Amino acid sequence: MTPPFSASIKGLGQEEDLSREEEEAQLTTATLCVLSPAFIRQTPQVYFSKNPRIRDYPLMQNPIPMTTILLGYLFFVLYLGPRIMANRKPFQLKEPMIVYNFFLVALSIFIVYEFMMSGWVTTYTWRCDAIDTSNSPQALRMVQVAWLFWFSKIIELMDTVFFVLRKKHGQITFLHIFHHSFMPWTWWWGVGYAPGGMGSFHAMVNSSVHVVMYFYYGLSAAGPRFQKFLWWKKYMTAIQLIQFVLVSLHATQYYFMNSCDYQFPVILHLIWMYGTFFFVLFSNFWFQAYIKGKRLPKQCQNSTAVHTNGKHHENGKYYENGTSNGVKNGSTNGVSHGVTNGIQNGVTKNGTTNGSVHHENGSSYMGKMKKA
Repeated sequence: MTPPFSASIKGLGQEEDLSREEEEAQLTTATLCVLSPAFIRQTPQVYFSKNPRIRDYPLMQNPIPMTTILLGYLFFVLYLGPRIMANRKPFQLKEPMIVYNFFLVALSIFIVYEFMMSGWVTTYTWRCDAIDTSNSPQALRMVQVAWLFWFSKIIELMDTVFFVLRKKHGQITFLHIFHHSFMPWTWWWGVGYAPGGMGSFHAMVNSSVHVVMYFYYGLSAAGPRFQKFLWWKKYMTAIQLIQFVLVSLHATQYYFMNSCDYQFPVILHLIWMYGTFFFVLFSNFWFQAYIKGKRLPKQCQNSTAVHTNGKHHENGKYYENGTSNGVKNGSTNGVSHGVTNGIQNGVTKNGTTNGSVHHENGSSYMGKMKKA
């Protein structure tokens, strides 16, 4: 017989020694009681402080430390950081970023492995998988990796800190900030109330995507010599879109089951909304970045405007031989000055004087090409 609500609360607050059966019974009762909004509103700390499966994990005693960290993050990236860096040169941070990104690659691989071994390739059906609330080794392993996944989201706040310190303000978008602040805040509650079960599928998929994503970031931070290996940049967003489709589809099957004993359906509702919402945001990013071309690689943006005599030069740079004055400048020079100009002026005059005189024409053309 299930104890009344008041008895459950009283039992959670007792300090005397209990038998293993009594302790497990109280834990089961507490798990069921958290479905009650009154329990969550009136006694949020009782459950967390006495739950033996999570009480010893850092930052899990109550939501105040986690919320403080996220508010501090928002304050720094939106206000304090940009003002500190306003009159400073951007930091390079090459070595720290390489270490940081490849550390997250290794951490994400470990998290994926732990999720798989905690149920997803051992006992789960990939359909209606309930949360194992016991103290079995596999159940505790799931609790541990769920917490580690949440804590990895706290570590990933450094993504935005690096953007601020390097003055990459174009990377600090609404999508980026919302994703980095919303995920750790919601997953804190998931770890506290529902670690494991079918609600952990999206965490495993997300960590798999982060293996690829941070590997890309690590190569990108390593320098220009690795740029030739980064041709697949735009497919990163495609991988993330696939992630949200998989997550939403997995959560959607719950609505078509005749019965499912997953204990926290509200988690699945949130996951479904999360997957759909971020699919829309990332789709808009894909369209703006790669269909409209706002974030194509520089060599693609400038290739038409700065390829002259079969050579590629960076936009805005004019060299001695006059080959990178821009297509319009080169053509105009050839037509208006004729062959005589090419012979009479010679390499020095044509390369230096013409490069200066027609600098404006070349720049104007490049500006038009960028808009195109």
